[in-house]
Amino acid sequence: MKFAKIPMATINRLSVYSRTLEELLENEVEVISSEKLAKLCGVNPAQIRKDLAYFGEFGVRGVGYRVKDLMLQIKEILGLNKTWNLGLVGVGNLGSALIRHANFMKQGYQFVAALDVNPQKIGTTLPNGLVIDDFKDFERVVKERDVHIGVVATPASAAQTVANQLIIAGINGILNFAPVQLQVPECCRVENVDFTIKLDNLAYHLSTSED
Repeated sequence: MKFAKIPMATINRLSVYSRTLEELLENEVEVISSEKLAKLCGVNPAQIRKDLAYFGEFGVRGVGYRVKDLMLQIKEILGLNKTWNLGLVGVGNLGSALIRHANFMKQGYQFVAALDVNPQKIGTTLPNGLVIDDFKDFERVVKERDVHIGVVATPASAAQTVANQLIIAGINGILNFAPVQLQVPECCRVENVDFTIKLDNLAYHLSTSED
């Protein structure tokens, strides 16, 4: 499904809407007004209507949104109407925690490969049943297991080399947890997850509020 260029903030909010609608569905809520949905998502009703308007018309005037229908439509927009296979590189403390994170599978992301360069880790079995492969075999593993997205959880010093190998293996989507900005060609999309940047943001707002 192709749309005109959409602001990244809108895409981020769609994810919030999707998860909120999923929770509502689990609680057997069938219909919800834009006002109530907006409150649950921490935005105003006009923002929800504006975000959804990029993709068409949703909801019923005077009634609101049918929770299941809207959730499925948003998931289709986000590409979450399929399962995405993840390949993890770097099975340290962070990588191991990511593998155990239940929300990945809940949202349609499944780890199908875990790779490392440490001989003591290679060949061991993780709690989810995955056996850690040698990173030198990554290209073969990517093809055999149909990996769509590479997850980098290595030290910063190794991250760029890993990203280069991922791209050579045909991976165009990288979720990067290493505290470094990866340099990739235009065909590749990188999402950086740097916890210290978020902490810096919190520190700034806390310090300015104290001033």
